[in-house]
Amino acid sequence: MSTSLVEPPLFPHLVIRALEQHGERPCLHIGGEVHTYADVRKRTSQLVQAQLSRGIGLGTRLAVLSKNRPEVVTNLTASLVNGCVITPLHPMGSLDDHEYAIADAEIDCLVFDAENFGDRAADLQRRFPSLILLGFGPSEVGEDYLALADTFDPAPLVPPEVSAEDLCTVVYTGGTTGRPKGVLMTHRVWQAMTWIQMSEWEFPQEIRLAVVTPLSHAALSLVAPVMLSGGAFHVMESFDPDGFFDLVEEESITTTLIVPVMLYALQTHERYETANMTSMETIFYGASPMSPAKLAAAIEHWGPIFFQFFGQTEAPMVLTHLKRAEHDPADLARLASCGRPTPWMHIALLDADDQPVPSGESGEICARGPLVMSGYKDLPDESADALSSGWLHTGDVGRFDSEGYLYIVDRTKDMVISGGFNVFPREVEDVLSTHSAVAMVAVIGVPDPKWGEAVKAVVVLSPGHEASDDLTRELQLLVREAKGPQQAPKSIDYREELPLTPVGKLDKKAIRAEYWRDSDRAVG
Repeated sequence: MSTSLVEPPLFPHLVIRALEQHGERPCLHIGGEVHTYADVRKRTSQLVQAQLSRGIGLGTRLAVLSKNRPEVVTNLTASLVNGCVITPLHPMGSLDDHEYAIADAEIDCLVFDAENFGDRAADLQRRFPSLILLGFGPSEVGEDYLALADTFDPAPLVPPEVSAEDLCTVVYTGGTTGRPKGVLMTHRVWQAMTWIQMSEWEFPQEIRLAVVTPLSHAALSLVAPVMLSGGAFHVMESFDPDGFFDLVEEESITTTLIVPVMLYALQTHERYETANMTSMETIFYGASPMSPAKLAAAIEHWGPIFFQFFGQTEAPMVLTHLKRAEHDPADLARLASCGRPTPWMHIALLDADDQPVPSGESGEICARGPLVMSGYKDLPDESADALSSGWLHTGDVGRFDSEGYLYIVDRTKDMVISGGFNVFPREVEDVLSTHSAVAMVAVIGVPDPKWGEAVKAVVVLSPGHEASDDLTRELQLLVREAKGPQQAPKSIDYREELPLTPVGKLDKKAIRAEYWRDSDRAVG
């Protein structure tokens, strides 16, 4: 353990403190069961001992693959207390995705949901014979982790011998622009994210959090601030609008964290107008850009309860934020902002030579501070590029306005160059999203013999609207009048749905691949 006189408590210390502080307060609601903080503390201790009995301890690389169930939380707290290095595997990922992460992260132990992922665990063990398998319940492969834990009596929780720069997690990027990269995140990162969340995020006084995303990912980012506050997790097994509205009404939910496509699904649901959302105080949202028009409509309907966060896996979640009072439904331009930088990080806009851009101009959003990753696993060149000149280069292009609000113009790799003009898809998407017929939209560049690339919009229509040549012309004119002719889509395709990444972002790589498949030029 670090002997530094001034090193503050780290993530495992915070978890132990929270579990010991709140006793019989409800901590976890899931599957009709309620688990108190005392219950979670006891189970955490038993799981720690179960891990140790199988040689799993300080520095063990441990992956988790599970649908939402209470053991995801208790295994997380146990793994932190035991000093493991954690890698969450997305439950919607493919076998190739999981094989890649296990090999790349050098995973020693896989903890898996025996009911839903027994076959996947068997496939992975065939590929990695030395992999230790611990199942949430009995399975044909591996050991019943829960039965093993039952053989131990609860004991005091003791923090691991870790320091701020020791590795805590290896988390994989979404992979929309290439093969996922393993992001090395030390205890310093999670400590910094926790103090920024607790000082800057607008949590309700009574936290009853609806968990509507995969718990293995959401719990990792919210476990410390919610537990330190004595809040309760109300976990959905999977997101659906009907179940969400029921949960909010029945449990008087006060807060949740969503991605934009979830809001769009709620807005097009038949209960959107009638559902009782009066208990909801803060809806945190992020991970991908939100349509300003749809956000404004939600604010008008539910009130000023929205709080935006911006970050990326390499510097998670809390680089900037747009607070509830800063969400003005009458100001669509402001709603397109991702807020002001947190005071706990340095944020700058840099040019291609890593020099600050002039005031008011666009540049790459770069960050420096305790939230930044240590690098990518076994990718020294990519790490050097991402962390060059003493800054984390996010790959996002942004600009500041005169009041210090940051606007993400687009991803550098998403920019379309059409006839020599730079077109940023995000700006075109924001215009198209103001039309009532547009439920979701992705704007990309496609091959064009004259322009090199042509701007194309791929649209999912709102209920009650149909595709037509008249609608296409109307949408093209909308962009032409707002942004100019070079920004207007040359063509518009209509789809029933758009592909999403496992973390709920539009998968533009998959969309672009359909149109570039027969082209000599590849796309990133």
